[in-house]
Amino acid sequence: MWLPLLGLLLGLGLGLLSDMQIPVIYQNYLSIAVLAALDTLLGGIRAQLQEVYDDKVFVSGFFFNVLLAAGLAFLGVHLGVDLYLAAIFAFGVRLFQNIAVIRRILLVRYDERKKVRKTTNNHKII
Repeated sequence: MWLPLLGLLLGLGLGLLSDMQIPVIYQNYLSIAVLAALDTLLGGIRAQLQEVYDDKVFVSGFFFNVLLAAGLAFLGVHLGVDLYLAAIFAFGVRLFQNIAVIRRILLVRYDERKKVRKTTNNHKII
């Protein structure tokens, strides 16, 4: 689970330290790619916490999401329709759903640990 987070931090660090600029015509593509990547990252963290993580699903999901979103944006540009907004909406909803599930899992685990500590402390007193 630490490898995706390390990659994210490394990418953010390199992005902030470099002086590379993306041309204006690629802004829609970049925003969708970033959302797709964040969606996949949070989905991987969620899967790891639910103990159903699979490398193949994570990697294929990452590339499929990015390519599908970029394809929608590309098609939308050629049709004169803002199709990239559909991808942004879909990935945004999934992002918040994944965050909500991760939060619930972490809260349940915290409560379980708290109960275990309380139980072990009660046994020590007796």
